[in-house]
Amino acid sequence: MNSTLRPDAVLVQAAIAGALSFAHLHDLAEAAGQTGWKAWAYPVSVDLLLVAAWRRLRILRAAGDSARSAWTWFTVALTASLGANIATAGLLDLAHVPDWLRILVAGWPALAFLGGTLLVHSPAGQTATAEPSRPDAEEPPAVEAVIERDDTAETAPVPALPVVEPEPVPVTEADPVPAPVAVPPALVAHARKVADDHRARTGYPIDADTLRTRLGVPPQMAAAITAQLA
Repeated sequence: MNSTLRPDAVLVQAAIAGALSFAHLHDLAEAAGQTGWKAWAYPVSVDLLLVAAWRRLRILRAAGDSARSAWTWFTVALTASLGANIATAGLLDLAHVPDWLRILVAGWPALAFLGGTLLVHSPAGQTATAEPSRPDAEEPPAVEAVIERDDTAETAPVPALPVVEPEPVPVTEADPVPAPVAVPPALVAHARKVADDHRARTGYPIDADTLRTRLGVPPQMAAAITAQLA
């Protein structure tokens, strides 16, 4: 089965950008006094720090931890790569590199080593799994008490208890039903106003005792009025 190779535009673009950035970093390092194999090591160092920071950033984001340190070193490596591209674009005289740029190029290996070490050896936040608590001392097995019964012992006969007849319950007569109390309509109307005022102030219907106190009537009449207000 024949397979057709189709180049990916993104990969081609990435290869071109990487090659140009690699060459610019080499030219800048060589102009800053790092000749020979040292000039070729600088772009490798920058790209490795960039890749390590990006990988660490993805791991921390997947774990839900803070990725501030990874973003910091990713920005440092990206600034070094972007700065080399801009510096070699004709804005800097590579024949007369300033002293501060020579200091930055000379100090880059130590900075890259520090960043790579912190990215690789910084522990990711992990949730400690709580171990089940263990008792300090194992409880001894329960000892069952065995009671031996002597079947040979003679049991004494239990005397029969006398039968107690229940006492007759006295029959109580039911209380007479009180006769209904006649309540004047005017008193009922006045009681209704009192009940409405009580509900407006308290939010609850008025009871017979409160109504009796407010009206100054006997308990039977207060109960009769309350029944009519319900």
